[in-house]
Amino acid sequence: MATVRDATLGLLRELGMTTIFGNPGSTELPLLRDLPEDFRYVLALHESSALGMAEGYARLGGNAALVNLHTAPGLGNAMGAMVTAFHNRTPLVVTAGQQHRGHISLEPMLKGELVELAKPYVKRSHEPYSAEDVPRELLRAYHTAMTAPQGPVFLSIPMDDLDADYGGSGEGSGNRTLPVTRVSYRTAPDPVALEEAAAVLMRAERPAIVAGPGVARSFAAARVAGERVEDGFEGVVALAERLKAPVWQEGVVALAAFPQRHPLFMGYLPLAQKLVAKTLAPFDCVLVLGCRVFPYYPYLPGPVVREGTEVILFTDDPQEAAGIPVGRAVLGDVGLAVSSLSQMLPEAPRAMPEPAQKAEKPEASEPMSVAYVMDTLAGVLPQESVVADESTSSKATLRKYVLKESPESVITSEAGGLGFCMPASVGAKLARPEKTVVCVIGDGSSLYSVQSLWTAATYGVAVAFVVVNNRGYSILKSFRDLLGIESVPGLDLPGLDLVGIASGFGVPGERVESPEGLVPALERALSAEGPYLVDALVSREVPPLVKDG
Repeated sequence: MATVRDATLGLLRELGMTTIFGNPGSTELPLLRDLPEDFRYVLALHESSALGMAEGYARLGGNAALVNLHTAPGLGNAMGAMVTAFHNRTPLVVTAGQQHRGHISLEPMLKGELVELAKPYVKRSHEPYSAEDVPRELLRAYHTAMTAPQGPVFLSIPMDDLDADYGGSGEGSGNRTLPVTRVSYRTAPDPVALEEAAAVLMRAERPAIVAGPGVARSFAAARVAGERVEDGFEGVVALAERLKAPVWQEGVVALAAFPQRHPLFMGYLPLAQKLVAKTLAPFDCVLVLGCRVFPYYPYLPGPVVREGTEVILFTDDPQEAAGIPVGRAVLGDVGLAVSSLSQMLPEAPRAMPEPAQKAEKPEASEPMSVAYVMDTLAGVLPQESVVADESTSSKATLRKYVLKESPESVITSEAGGLGFCMPASVGAKLARPEKTVVCVIGDGSSLYSVQSLWTAATYGVAVAFVVVNNRGYSILKSFRDLLGIESVPGLDLPGLDLVGIASGFGVPGERVESPEGLVPALERALSAEGPYLVDALVSREVPPLVKDG
């Protein structure tokens, strides 16, 4: 007789979700007992790290990842990471064990309002009405997570549901008794709206493009659909070259959106509203691909764009479209929109814009500058590497020197919170073991999910962790200076032994204080057979939050 658990495991096989990220508890044991050999359980030492690892795994693997949390306390621990997954639009199926249905009305210990707890930051939150509904709701959760805009979905599963009779005809965990539906996740934009957008671009004299993570998400969706994908950026590059339009990446940079060595790439938009408008002021039309118009931080008020500039947004997210402050928005897959536009537009007769200036070569110094560390890292990184970035106050400098060329080359947090990068890099490497994966992270940021080092060591996950160590929360010092505040407590982190902490989790590493030691240390980290941590001490100079207020 087939049980709900049998049907659930069969469904997970069919969906390619045989890797489970989690931290187990009593209500999860019915699912995890005697886990079949073709399943892999990746143990994290904290629930937020489990969810972060699943994010990296989903982003590099191209499929929704499965997370198993422990009732209300475990889900609560993971909610900060859930916020990141929601803003990053990462497809996750997040489950948690609920207490036994037989006494749940008596409010037993560890019973929780799981559905309500998860709701604000998932696409759907549900607890099946009966045990037999579990596989069907799991399938629905998968399709919901994968449908644009992608994102996490939560399912609460009472612990006794899994042993219930499924009522199917098969026996044993190898038999699937639930028909697996198939869904096409890509939606083409309205052809009339495309023609109207093309007409605006054809009459523009000075167009510009702002590209966002929707470009990379479209690349991933095409790959899942089995479509030809030679270069995830080829469509956007062809469109930019046809328009002879300069291209900026939006300022948050959750995913790469344009090849950064291309002569049309101008860098990253600032995040302050006034400075975005100033950057885009020379242009009479701005085409925005796969991001908000526009992400802002900190508050420096100004117009969205100068008066007279037309804005066209292509996005797969109805909320981004509904929230556009100026111009017009077109819903649909960004890659399909770009491909259609390129076919509609003639090649512009104007000259190509001047390329952006390259970053200056930094000089060696002691203590090392952030620029020196980033430039040195860029010099030793393989071209096809993946950079998981939580460098925070050093982020702008990293962008100048570490230039990436593919949609899979960068992962970071669009939500802005800390704790994403370390576990995400572990998950990314598990998904794509052939890739070189580097986690570039601040010293303060590293402590939010430092337990991820244990998982990397235990599972032999060869991630190079590079800590940019300025001995404090430098980004907050920058914000303090912008606000004109003289003194704030809690912004310094003296006395941290990050190499010792890593060693305690089983990860070797070394501290680098002078320029001559940096290249050898980075090369050891990149060639190591397992995880390796480089603690690079840099100048404590506080960078300005904005360069032009």
